[in-house]
Amino acid sequence: MNSNQLVFIGAANWTHPAWTGGFYPDDLPEDWLLSYYNTRFHAVYLPEPVWRTVAEATWTEWLNDTHAGFVFVLEPGGTETTEPASERVLLAPPAWMAEHVWWLDEQPDLRALAQRISQHAVTREPLFAFSRSGNLALMEAADTLRQVMGY
Repeated sequence: MNSNQLVFIGAANWTHPAWTGGFYPDDLPEDWLLSYYNTRFHAVYLPEPVWRTVAEATWTEWLNDTHAGFVFVLEPGGTETTEPASERVLLAPPAWMAEHVWWLDEQPDLRALAQRISQHAVTREPLFAFSRSGNLALMEAADTLRQVMGY
């Protein structure tokens, strides 16, 4: 991954029904959701059942619909897993996840997140803060923290 960004905020998937009419405008076409999501957040975590069956043409579309610094973090699947060839798509085995992912729903303590960000600032290793449930308030608080800390 070739990015100078240290902290990436996002959710597990970008299709949360509760976001319609709040985060997403009511009249936003479904095929524009990722483009809209990418204007506010820096990454998305995709569970293996979601990304495994995606066609190569769809991956190309997703990569084209997101900015150059946007990252797709993929839950690993079986041994036959083949992710798209892009530096913006990361396969995340459990050891990598333990080191690089902060689950906002499980650890909503922003002081603890700030400490983790500070640790990553020393090593310059990226940190991804994701919400499994798509809790926008937690995601926005984490993004505000990222900004206040200068990352």
